[in-house]
Amino acid sequence: MRSSTMSRHRPSRRTVLRIGGALAGAAAGGAVLSGYVSSAEGRTRVRFLQNKPEAVPYFRRLVDRFNAAQSEFFVVHDSTPAPLVPQFVRGTPPDLGCYNYNLETSNFLARGALSDLGKLPEASRIDDRIQDLVGQYARYGSETSVLPYSATAAGVIYNKALFEQADVAVPTTWSELLRACRTFRARGIVPIVQTYKDTWTISQGLFDYVTGSALDVTGFFARLKEQGADAGPGAEVSFGAEFRDAAEKMVALGKYTNRDAASRSYYDGNVAFARGQAAMYLQGPWALGEVEKINPELRLGTFAMPATEDPKDVKVRVNLDLALWVPDASRQPEGARAFLRHLMRQHVMDAYNAEFVGWSTTKNAPPVADERVEGLQPYLDSGRFFQGAGTYLPGAIPHDNYLQKLVTGGSAEAFLNRLDEDWARYAQRNL
Repeated sequence: MRSSTMSRHRPSRRTVLRIGGALAGAAAGGAVLSGYVSSAEGRTRVRFLQNKPEAVPYFRRLVDRFNAAQSEFFVVHDSTPAPLVPQFVRGTPPDLGCYNYNLETSNFLARGALSDLGKLPEASRIDDRIQDLVGQYARYGSETSVLPYSATAAGVIYNKALFEQADVAVPTTWSELLRACRTFRARGIVPIVQTYKDTWTISQGLFDYVTGSALDVTGFFARLKEQGADAGPGAEVSFGAEFRDAAEKMVALGKYTNRDAASRSYYDGNVAFARGQAAMYLQGPWALGEVEKINPELRLGTFAMPATEDPKDVKVRVNLDLALWVPDASRQPEGARAFLRHLMRQHVMDAYNAEFVGWSTTKNAPPVADERVEGLQPYLDSGRFFQGAGTYLPGAIPHDNYLQKLVTGGSAEAFLNRLDEDWARYAQRNL
């Protein structure tokens, strides 16, 4: 049954060649202009759902160019921030999704609700190490149902001028990082700006950073799931046993942050860092543009959080910033695949990553050209990256709130016990 569905969803060679030729001709002739949308009359409508707000104008231009270059499909760009689950439940999902790939999206994959894209030529171009990030959350047999479009690598953003002023080198070990923090504080410089008011910044920043280099995050959650309903405090595989070092390091690093961290938001952190009020900022590249708006003259760099004493163990936190998928229930799978192939042309993907400070997901991709994040390139090249621990925790476990309590005076013991207790309840219901 599933194979017949897949064959029905696969675009014909004639369709792909016809659309590809039209696109190539339009590009060569320079006739397609950004913002131009041709008539939808007589064409098959394809709903394209894309959820990254800052990239809406960028993808709208790509949609317009595709619509102007061929006459079979008309793509409708939907950027409405609506939950995905109700759409799938009602049988009206988008024809093509372009979303941050996370635990929620992986649930659709695990249930076989996404089409197999493995036979598309574009699938063979994806770097195997990047494609493996999809399977770390969930798999559906041997199918390739999600194609990574852009990866984001996050580390410690630092103010080069302040590092030079304090004569501090980029740290490569945990001890060096703490020594750098002490040096900055002795010189009256806040070592790290933190924004505890927005709990997501604690999870994707401090929590994820200190765990990724110190333990095998993917392996831990795989073993935790295998343990099933036997999970809980004191279990063979538990947060209490394996995350204690990370929790203690979070508390230790919290001593070197701004005193008003508990009341500061992400916006506040961007402003403070842009004004040179701290040497380091635990944020991803999405913050770079916001900081630049405030202070375009600031010289910035990024390094991987060294949460161990062995530089060889240091890794970079990554996430699939955008990934493409076609639901099995798509009403226009042929058009969805045609537009997917348009988006996945190499020069289109490279242009997106250059504009949004991302990393290409394809093999033999060009290195990142932005000097603000080039310090992370060696880690991407060598496969030394991980998906954050916080991204593996389901929404039923409000770990962000627990983290906020930990960094504002709570105990590591209480934090870890709470995670183990919540996971035990989650496992009993779902695993």
